[in-house]
Amino acid sequence: MPANRPQPYQMPEAEFYWSSGADGRLRIQHCDDCDQLVHPPKPVCHYCRSTNRSVVGVSGAGTVVGFTVNHQQWLPSFPPPYVLASVALAEDARVMITTNIVGCDPDDVVVGLPVAVEFEEDRGTWFPLFRPTGDAPAADLPPLPVDPVATLRSARPMVSTEKFEDKVAITGIGMSRLGRRLMVDPLELTVEAARRAVEDAGLTFDDIDGLSTYPAGSAPGGHSEGGIVALESALRLRPTWFNGGGDLPGQSGVLVAAMMAVATGLCRHVLCFRTVWEATATERMRQGIDAPHGMGAGGAHKVAAPMDFSLPYGAGSAAMTLGVRASHHFARYGTTRDALGAIATTQRYHASLNPDAIYRDPMSMDDYYAARMITTPFGLYDCDIPCDGSIAVIVSAADTARDLRQMPVRVESIGTQILEPVEWDQGTITHEPQVLGPCAHLWSRSSLTTADVDVALLYDGFSFNCLSWLEGLGFCEIGEGGDFVAGGDRIRLGGALPINTHGGQLSHGRTHGFGFFHEAVTQLRGHGGARQVEGAEVAVVTNGGLTPGGAMLLTVDR
Repeated sequence: MPANRPQPYQMPEAEFYWSSGADGRLRIQHCDDCDQLVHPPKPVCHYCRSTNRSVVGVSGAGTVVGFTVNHQQWLPSFPPPYVLASVALAEDARVMITTNIVGCDPDDVVVGLPVAVEFEEDRGTWFPLFRPTGDAPAADLPPLPVDPVATLRSARPMVSTEKFEDKVAITGIGMSRLGRRLMVDPLELTVEAARRAVEDAGLTFDDIDGLSTYPAGSAPGGHSEGGIVALESALRLRPTWFNGGGDLPGQSGVLVAAMMAVATGLCRHVLCFRTVWEATATERMRQGIDAPHGMGAGGAHKVAAPMDFSLPYGAGSAAMTLGVRASHHFARYGTTRDALGAIATTQRYHASLNPDAIYRDPMSMDDYYAARMITTPFGLYDCDIPCDGSIAVIVSAADTARDLRQMPVRVESIGTQILEPVEWDQGTITHEPQVLGPCAHLWSRSSLTTADVDVALLYDGFSFNCLSWLEGLGFCEIGEGGDFVAGGDRIRLGGALPINTHGGQLSHGRTHGFGFFHEAVTQLRGHGGARQVEGAEVAVVTNGGLTPGGAMLLTVDR
């Protein structure tokens, strides 16, 4: 394995973990009150909340419960191919170690492979790696650390019959130019989208008294134009309320916060926006104009949470984290790449009907399988398209909505609850993390069911995300997503549940969640043109992508 791994930033409670390999023994945090193993190390037990903890040695034996063979160069010190894996410890399958599998050909790694720990020292840090024991793969997989069926039944009930969703509406949408490497100031794109949304609603900038965005600030890698500060500096709106941040229920948290501000009377019309300029940011780094964010001299830096237990093993992309989960779904439920290909080709067909989509050329299953592999099981067309663009959405008080230019879109319910471990490499191994909680919460706040949904706008940073949301929302049973999307007929325009009718992030472009809200409103207004779902009255929108996720049911004004 490579030298010069990214070094984890070691918090005091985790120092033992990164040094315990000096004597060849793997050690894990132990709760002395409830006798449970806790990983990653924390100052409190997440089972019983006790602070009485110790460190215990474990056998180092485990089972591969998920893996991906990476073929893409993400990090300088990790030439492909290499295996990123999740290993469940023999003592407790709920404890999963993110690691590299060594000592075998990457193509020989399978879910269920028995492995044993060995250590690699790099600049004083001892990294636990795992090597196959030579035993045959287990016939039965370890028990799931999170039971998805039970989780979907555990949402908290509504605390009141009064819903804040009834007090708000979406009244305006706007989208800037969208493209690959536009090489323009991202704030220019934000202002462009904002102007269009305000005009679409029949408002003026003087009517806007709230601002809300994700993730705010100067997020690295082209993920923000500067947030609230940048836009307020440009437009001088003098909002009575504003909001921005990354610790939200996905990108929908921007709209949920705006809805609550409006419902409580703090403001009347909130401009919500999301801007990305990833393609331009990458090009600027390629040209040497900008340095990689967070890199010190010689590229040296230490990795902080939430990547401290995964990036040192080469997990340079969300594709790898999701690929690990997809491999487990494949092994447990018999899913194949045909299901992912059905999603990708269907969305490309939808994009061919959308003049704003970046990729509109037809794509067959042969094209899908011929594309280069990124990280198993994901090929090029399983991955979303980094792009430049901005999308804005206006959230207004319901009592103002019918006086504005467009038919208002109502909010039936939102789903925000966290029911799973939030660490990217713990808990849910069958699905995209942070899908199950929002799905369960969404339906707990509505009398509508999956049978009422006319169009689904499902977050698709990668094709597997869509499969996770379809199962989490209950359009099919857990593990049956592959059969649900087989052939693409059911999820195509004219089918029982058209998904991502604008092309999704796989073909329309990676607008990081907000493109789905724009498309949902477009469909419910009946403005979809060639891609319009006939008679669409209910849309479900989901978003997230490893962050705590979110879900929303939108309806026509009744």
